[in-house]
Amino acid sequence: MTPPGVPMDVEELLQRALALAEESRWDEMAEILRLALEEHEADPYLLCWLGVAERELDLSGVAYERFKACLGLRPQDPRVLSLAGEALADFDDPEAEGALRAASVLGPNLPDVRLAYGAYLAREGLFEEAFQELDAARELDPDNPTVALERGVAFALSERMEEAANEFSRSVELDPQDGWARVLLGLSLVETDALEEGAVELVEGARARPDDLEAHVLAALAAEAAGWEDLAYEMLERGREVALPGDLGELVEAEDRLNAGPRFALGFLRDSMMPLAFHARLMARS
Repeated sequence: MTPPGVPMDVEELLQRALALAEESRWDEMAEILRLALEEHEADPYLLCWLGVAERELDLSGVAYERFKACLGLRPQDPRVLSLAGEALADFDDPEAEGALRAASVLGPNLPDVRLAYGAYLAREGLFEEAFQELDAARELDPDNPTVALERGVAFALSERMEEAANEFSRSVELDPQDGWARVLLGLSLVETDALEEGAVELVEGARARPDDLEAHVLAALAAEAAGWEDLAYEMLERGREVALPGDLGELVEAEDRLNAGPRFALGFLRDSMMPLAFHARLMARS
């Protein structure tokens, strides 16, 4: 349902566009909204959702301009502010913080809005404020796996790794098919010296993300470190199947560590691969 206050013709267009979004028909959605903007040039709803569609079509630069134009119209709908703010955060645009903060003030009972602002604050290192927003999101929607995931991210970035592992575990319980959450859980478990448990989660996370080469290399190293040699080489071969020519050096280096044995695999995992890989995944906006 579109928000109150939207002109009826715009509401009808949005309903058609959002129905296409539910089916991931982004090309058709974008076409409808572009045509609509010819008649309703200064409409924040059309601009925001066109930005969403164009982002899904990998037109990130064009989408960015849509979101900027949307916020330039000073919308008061918290979900529009939140969507546009999240999008600008991906470009490190300073306007993102104001949009997300305004969304939280205008929509204090909307869990997705509180979640978006909390996730942003955590990645900016403002952990006290981040947990205020994320705790509110959890109270509003306690069984949302993304809320648990983002709380885990906040704990991990603030170096509270056991609490991070608990939240990532909660996220996986709520959505067992989420390979991204499983990889984060596995990495957090390895960080807390729960190597075998971490290796299991990394393997399962890699299996759920067949095109994620890095996840397969992490899983292979963890499995070797845990003493599961056959599984380690299986995961490495799975990674090799999706590797690009530029990835071969990473695969050769990982295979050398597997050949050297568990101690060398663990050292390479913890000292070389994990610091960068874990931080990059924590900073990626979900």
